[in-house]
Amino acid sequence: MATLKELADRTGYSPATISRILNGDPSLSVTPEARRKVLEEAGRLNYSATRSRRGRTPKGLLRVGVAEMLTPAQQLEDPYYLYLSGFVRQGCLDRKYTCLPLESRGEGFFAPEGERLDGIVAIGLFTPGQVESLAGLSGNVVFLDSSPFESRFDSVVLGYELGISLALEHLTALGHRRIGFVGPAYKLDDRRQRAPEVRRQFFLRLMAERGLLDRALMLDCPMETEAAARAVEGFLASGAPRPTAFLCANEESAIGVLRALSEGGLSVPGDLSVVSFNDTPRSALVDPPLTSVSTHVEEMARTALRLLAERAALPGREPVRTLPLKVVVPPSLAVRKSSGPVHEG
Repeated sequence: MATLKELADRTGYSPATISRILNGDPSLSVTPEARRKVLEEAGRLNYSATRSRRGRTPKGLLRVGVAEMLTPAQQLEDPYYLYLSGFVRQGCLDRKYTCLPLESRGEGFFAPEGERLDGIVAIGLFTPGQVESLAGLSGNVVFLDSSPFESRFDSVVLGYELGISLALEHLTALGHRRIGFVGPAYKLDDRRQRAPEVRRQFFLRLMAERGLLDRALMLDCPMETEAAARAVEGFLASGAPRPTAFLCANEESAIGVLRALSEGGLSVPGDLSVVSFNDTPRSALVDPPLTSVSTHVEEMARTALRLLAERAALPGREPVRTLPLKVVVPPSLAVRKSSGPVHEG
């Protein structure tokens, strides 16, 4: 796992500046290029430390199109997708595949002129029109972090229910009973239609099954650092009884919660524990390091490329399979310093 010193050596920024970037300090004036450099180097260092040494050699070189839901600027606001994209590109490099970014214009996606594609990795959520545009470029499309048409396309998705369950088991084992949730009530589904947010829905059900659900502790806000910070600030200002722990829908929300609690004079985990979701490399680098549901973005990217290779039709070689598969990657829990036992009084 990367350290602040290693990032400072690689980026040229001081450990203090890197820490402020990772913690989303709103008072820090930094260019998007600097923020991207720090986040990408954290991902590269983490990849170098954890990648498999088995080094499989591909049977045939592939030309892989990469379609992304978010623009580069939007990825800086939600680095989970930045890391997914980075690991897909790194996976292509390791396998000696040609990686071809696809251009998005309206509902359409376009390959570089004259380039053939053996398959496409589509990262994020896409409208039905965008899906059909991708299918027009290649019949071999793998959706990464969504599964819009399971009968037609391969997909790699997260095991959300298991992730929420692991987080709640961890917190209740530490004695927490008043557990709040920070995240949106509604979000876009796999076809970019408004729908109940899945992590929140699993939280509601699993807490109700335990007899612990308190809807007054559900903070409805976008999965963004500033929005989460404002939601917690408003909750604390209301004077309502506090939870002893917050489970956050994503890393950006958790970082906002940490900031709001610190500014409110509360310590983590002394006064209140915080558990995040996604566990990108920055989770271990913020202060305090975040206990987080690990979605294993590197494994998700590797799985997407494996599925793509299995259905690729290369000269002189038939596809390994034709039936589309949906792979659910089971998360795990990375326990760090942001969670601890309930402190009485």
